[in-house]
Amino acid sequence: MSKKAVVIGSGVGGLASAIRLACKGYEVKVFEANNFIGGKINSETHSGYRFDMGPSVFTCPEYIKELYELAGEDFSEFPYQKLEYSFNYFYNDGSNFLLNADKEKLVNQLSEQFNEIPKNINDYLAKAEQNYKHITPLFIEKSLHKIGTYMSSDFFKALSRLRHYNLQKTMHEENNVYFRNPKTVQFFNRYATYNGSNPYDAPAMLNMISSLELNEGAYIPKNGMVQITQFLYDLAIKKGVKFYLNEKVKEILYNKKNVTGIVTEIDEKHEAEIVFSNMDVSYTYERLLNNYKAPQKVLNQERSTSAMVFYWGINKEFPQMHLHNIFFGDDYKKEFQHLFKTKTLSDDPTIYINITSKYVPTDAPEGCENWFVMINAPSLEKDHNWLELQEKARSIIVNKINKVLNTDIESFIATETTMNPEDIKSKYSAKQGSIYGNSSNNKLAAFFRHPNFSKNLKGLYFVGVTVHPGGGIPLALNSAKIAVAAIKG
Repeated sequence: MSKKAVVIGSGVGGLASAIRLACKGYEVKVFEANNFIGGKINSETHSGYRFDMGPSVFTCPEYIKELYELAGEDFSEFPYQKLEYSFNYFYNDGSNFLLNADKEKLVNQLSEQFNEIPKNINDYLAKAEQNYKHITPLFIEKSLHKIGTYMSSDFFKALSRLRHYNLQKTMHEENNVYFRNPKTVQFFNRYATYNGSNPYDAPAMLNMISSLELNEGAYIPKNGMVQITQFLYDLAIKKGVKFYLNEKVKEILYNKKNVTGIVTEIDEKHEAEIVFSNMDVSYTYERLLNNYKAPQKVLNQERSTSAMVFYWGINKEFPQMHLHNIFFGDDYKKEFQHLFKTKTLSDDPTIYINITSKYVPTDAPEGCENWFVMINAPSLEKDHNWLELQEKARSIIVNKINKVLNTDIESFIATETTMNPEDIKSKYSAKQGSIYGNSSNNKLAAFFRHPNFSKNLKGLYFVGVTVHPGGGIPLALNSAKIAVAAIKG
């Protein structure tokens, strides 16, 4: 008789866990509080405009390929393409920088447009690539919380590169050494936002994040980002996984030191030897584990950023815009001080605009575009009237876009929906509206993320962006790999 496993939440980490557990012979049930699967990677359509509601950058397709191969399915069924250009950058002074995905062209662009030294750029990218190559098999694909990790050859290989990690520097400090143009420094500092952190506090080690996009390349699924969770859902179904939508888990059951199952809000009890939580790890303890002492030191660290998003159906085409667009603010350091110190919005925020209809024409009516317009926002540690802040942010965003693109964007907005930190908190059960759980704003942040297993409750495992190895789709996929590998017996 097969063992039973329950997965709480159907985000990308939960879906990957369900597939891996089913491939190991478990009878798997996935419980999702919302009426859709995918967690933050979901989709909505309004008046003919389709929007990916959350993550929008796709890297490391090999991790999805790994799941297909594990399940014995053909990965060629997952259509995607590599981008010719990664990001399109706009500055308040009117300058524009469309980043070529080809590394040689990228180096030429940075040297010509920003007067950077080609050798410095090449050295920086090579270092990021090597750091990522040596850190990945150790800290991203394995548990930091197992002694065996530190006895492996991978550990000693990584240790041999210790001087290359610049452990005493922040991301900004290292970037400031390599580059002389403030615009280039700002460009590389931006990668801290990929896990909701502050480049002026986060360790220089995190500069390796840029390697995924600049050395390996960025991609887009043929049907938009939602294809990732839709296809993983289909893969899970093929492996016999059962899904329960609109069925919120209210308690994880345990007897002494062993997990025994879960109870849903409709008072349905489901027995299981294994429970995987893809829910925010803080809320897993606070809401689902009654009379259980949580590891407060780990959970009470500084939270990552949240987001303010406007989903605009634009009844006009803007040829100067691409799939990924960044409108930088002038004072990046001040912007992060707002996000992490004063806990409010900047008056000149960096704006990110994702337009999938550039690659997926059916995402908008003919001659139109679907704009996902986002700024970073602080976590909900201070009381704010978020509807008022939302209106203020909207006005700032509209004025900035109008100025940089020399347009009247308001007149082209045919449909609009929004999301603010309060919405993220309630829709995705994200504590304080934080997207990635803890930030990485200290040198040992990686070691302070919650492990992928409970040290005291046998059979309880944790996956997703709020636990090790961290934020982003590739890391969430790896959290499932690490957690399943940690199952005892």
